[in-house]
Amino acid sequence: MVKKTQINLKLPEFEYRVLEDYCQRTGRSKTEILREFIRSLENSGK
Repeated sequence: MVKKTQINLKLPEFEYRVLEDYCQRTGRSKTEILREFIRSLENSGK
């Protein structure tokens, strides 16, 4: 099993609302969205 680490982050209210809205529209959790974004960074080569 992969060891998991918890993180906490602070967002401006506007960014939080954008994330919340995106999650509701896609039916996905914040965790899923943020994990996907982090994986995309790894694959972007930047």
